[in-house]
Amino acid sequence: MSNFVELGLKEEILRSIGELNFETPTPIQERVINTLLENDTDLVGLAQTGTGKTAAFGLPVLQLTDMEVSSIQSLVLAPTRELCMQIARNLESYARYIKGLRVVPVYGGENIVKQINDLKRKPQIVVATPGRLVDLIKRKRIDLSGIRYAILDEADEMLNMGFKDELDFILDTTPDERRTLLFSATMPAEVSRISKNYMSNPVEITVGTKNSSTKNVEHWFFTMRERNRYPALKRIVDINPSIYGIVFCRTRQETRDVAEKLMQDGYSADALHGDLTQPARDAVMQKFRTGNIQLLVATDVAARGLDVNELTHVINYNLPDDPEVYTHRSGRTGRAHSKGICISLANSSERQRLYRFQKVLKNKFIQKQVPTGQEVCKTQLMSIVDKLQKVDVDQTQIDPFMERIEEKLAEMDREQIIRHFVGMEFSRFAEYYKNAPDLNVSDSDRGDRRDHRDRGDRRDRFDRGSRGDRRDDRRGGRGPMTRFSIGMGENQNFTPGKVLGMINNVVGDKTIGVGNIEIQTKVSYFDVDARHEQIVLEAFQKKFQGRRMSVEIVKSSGGGGGYQKRYNRRMSMPGK
Repeated sequence: MSNFVELGLKEEILRSIGELNFETPTPIQERVINTLLENDTDLVGLAQTGTGKTAAFGLPVLQLTDMEVSSIQSLVLAPTRELCMQIARNLESYARYIKGLRVVPVYGGENIVKQINDLKRKPQIVVATPGRLVDLIKRKRIDLSGIRYAILDEADEMLNMGFKDELDFILDTTPDERRTLLFSATMPAEVSRISKNYMSNPVEITVGTKNSSTKNVEHWFFTMRERNRYPALKRIVDINPSIYGIVFCRTRQETRDVAEKLMQDGYSADALHGDLTQPARDAVMQKFRTGNIQLLVATDVAARGLDVNELTHVINYNLPDDPEVYTHRSGRTGRAHSKGICISLANSSERQRLYRFQKVLKNKFIQKQVPTGQEVCKTQLMSIVDKLQKVDVDQTQIDPFMERIEEKLAEMDREQIIRHFVGMEFSRFAEYYKNAPDLNVSDSDRGDRRDHRDRGDRRDRFDRGSRGDRRDDRRGGRGPMTRFSIGMGENQNFTPGKVLGMINNVVGDKTIGVGNIEIQTKVSYFDVDARHEQIVLEAFQKKFQGRRMSVEIVKSSGGGGGYQKRYNRRMSMPGK
């Protein structure tokens, strides 16, 4: 492996990255820098988050910037405000000794007038989020006619967040002769489409395997009943006293609930979700980056752009629907050559989804047992002893009080002092885990499926859309229900109200009982009175507002013939 000097970078760049302790390039950095400096070609780089992609494209772009030209030469697109700011900061640090080079970030959530004024300084590089850049283009406040390099960072994330139209608009605005660089952790169909439509014979550089997670991460999963999901989380955290990680939840409400429970139970935790104001969000992220928060409970969208290299664990409190999302979550740990662990909590009915992820990601998922109360207590006790051994005592501060301390402890021998001190620190865990039950379930335990559907699923998974939701009171209560899936979700701004409205419009019968509704990223679920499942299924074969809906029965709980028909086979349902 070469070093940065051998890559042919100029002295100003080598000086700045040397001060940043850059010594040996990562595999993606070495291959991308060599390709961009030696060839005039487009490039697709596939590598996990945390492998050094910013320096991979940033260093050669800085090298190739013409300082005699006072116009925007490079455009970097990023999915979130946080990642946009981070990339801009990194580029500025790499260019510290390049006189006159200016980098301007533009993103939503900040005063656009200030950003317009920053653009008047004629930067050579602009880092932007798609939404804010489209706004600036339409206002004619930014000129992209001189763009030589268009860089799409975290392209799969931008598409997952619904920026397809914005990316098309932006790329159509830039010159045809530009070089396009696309970086992504995964290669879904939409990323391939951008590559085909906007790139010319790109060189593809893959570090690792496509759609796989980093080799520095171990993948563990724990199986428990749905009602024991939070107690299992606590035990996993307690048996890892030095844990520093992110707990991923499915919804904003669940994120708030889990974070509040953890804080009430004495853990150093906080929540990060879309309902936070930007100042509150920045405050939480700053506390987490500096280690003042040990556990960050977050939704996928809220955590995008959060860059912390030292995370020990990522915990999937709920499994995502797509392998790509799992890849991004797990890529938050095991960065910068360190090791990490990605933990998934699953009930028995979610095991198939784990197996599907394992197959797609080509990683072995190891099943672990939820720790017993005794195991947790033993670990915590030894952690206290380890901390006692390593404590740095300032004798000058303690000495004035030693005589009085010795008098107070004179009647206690060494063993008693140790027992009292350790017991003072340990009593909370010992009391909490006294007679703690086993939270594990065996593969043969089928009771969890009923528990998941009837208890935890209604409480934890449907908090986004449940309004009651709509019960068939004419039947004196809810009977057997059939679960349907529809190929629309948060990415299409789908809501429970839109689900109900669509059912009313498509089926044309407002008396059909609709139960729980769940909105996920790309797919949604709704329960319907099982007696009407065939009516609903056949009604959705028709087009709705000019488009064909991807609707199928996921599960019939009786009374409806147990259909397993599928219309529109483009969908692949989780767990199948």
